[in-house]
Amino acid sequence: MILTLLVAVPVALGVLAWLLPTRTQRRFVFLVAGVVQAALATRVILDPPPPEWGGALGADALGLLFLGIVTVLFSLGAFYTFGYMALHRHPRRRYYVPTMLFFLASMTLAVLSRHLGLFWVALEATTLSSATLIFFDRSERSLEAAWKYLILCSVGIALALAGTFFVALAIPPGAEGSLQLDNLLAAAPGMAPAWLKTGFLFLLVGYGTKMGLAPMHTWLPDAHSEAPSPVSALLSGALLNCAFLGILRALQITNAAGLGEFARKPLLVLGFVSMGTAAAFLIRQPDYKRLLAYSSVEHMGILAVAIGLGGGPAAYGALLHALNHSLAKGLLFFAAGAVFLLYHTKTVAGVSGLARRAPLVAVLFMAGFLAITGTPPFGPFISELTILLAALAGGHYWAAGLFLFLLAVAFAAMGAAFLGMVFGEPPELPPSELHGWQAALVMVPTAILAATSLALGFYIPGRLNSLLKAAALLLGVQE
Repeated sequence: MILTLLVAVPVALGVLAWLLPTRTQRRFVFLVAGVVQAALATRVILDPPPPEWGGALGADALGLLFLGIVTVLFSLGAFYTFGYMALHRHPRRRYYVPTMLFFLASMTLAVLSRHLGLFWVALEATTLSSATLIFFDRSERSLEAAWKYLILCSVGIALALAGTFFVALAIPPGAEGSLQLDNLLAAAPGMAPAWLKTGFLFLLVGYGTKMGLAPMHTWLPDAHSEAPSPVSALLSGALLNCAFLGILRALQITNAAGLGEFARKPLLVLGFVSMGTAAAFLIRQPDYKRLLAYSSVEHMGILAVAIGLGGGPAAYGALLHALNHSLAKGLLFFAAGAVFLLYHTKTVAGVSGLARRAPLVAVLFMAGFLAITGTPPFGPFISELTILLAALAGGHYWAAGLFLFLLAVAFAAMGAAFLGMVFGEPPELPPSELHGWQAALVMVPTAILAATSLALGFYIPGRLNSLLKAAALLLGVQE
């Protein structure tokens, strides 16, 4: 019942928020949703319940990890949104809170789904619920971004649906014909290899489009840069992980069928293509929110490379990096929202002297930069080092060298932009509007993400470590 509540409560609160007449009431419902989501998800993670919906809804280690990520970002984002929207000068949108809650429900359904068909429905629902959030500012650029997001992600989802059909065709005669994950894993050794390989490739390209892997990534920079900062944090830190989970589910099946080596090769290729593409577009990027979006492409590439390397240590590093990236990117988009409130521009050239104008924002912005570029002692350094050591231990020396080179390019490109924004002379602008309780609601969630990212660079709690190991065990099969 509790898994059903995790999906149903945001939907019910979304309907309630739509019916409420005032903006303050809707925001209060949003805060309540964040608290309820945190309470229910914590209960599920600490004591996983039995499957529901006939086994279609369940909580294995992979689902619990990504449920935790979605919950942390949404719950902190609910408080951040209350302050951010109070300071935001653009017209208010009645649909913002309801669609954010529907977005939460669809992501929660995706991470808890143990049925390929239900997972597909949930991921399609994330597209429909979040498209209007990208169009929040009602500008020409946001309209273009929303349409590009809808069209490209719909094409990707259609390819993923075809991949699901191919996996169904691969099920051997006489086996359970259900698309539930447990049944597919049991039937995998007898599946038709040709159909299963075709299905995996379609699922990889389809869900890889939603994940932001290059060259299917072109919707991502526009969508993440045009959406409000709380939405961008969820798109980058939570939604991309949902699509990544779809690829991991497909990989579980191919591993069980003895085709893991076949599946890992395209993942490795797409991973390095994504890292290389992102590195190229990070250089002299004029828009700091697009800069963060291309950083997301880079880190989705890192996840694909890690899984493509194969083996338990690389899988552990990938899952740890998924967590670290989400925390660091949430921190950066939250901080970028504060920068936008201060300077009213998204251009790198339009922001300078942040350290003098708003020292706390500057510290958090720089902390986000250091975290996302894998600088010690932040958490992403540990996960990237884990992936690098796994590559070296597996004899993938060329992959380790290319990995380090692309990370260095991204660090230099982002460093040039961040240093110019934080230091120097501040431009002549009206006095800062970041004060009062609204500013506290913006800064406190941002600081919590910064502190958490930093803490994970020193210590991984035992329960989290056990969860990561259990999740990696599901992916660590290597021929």
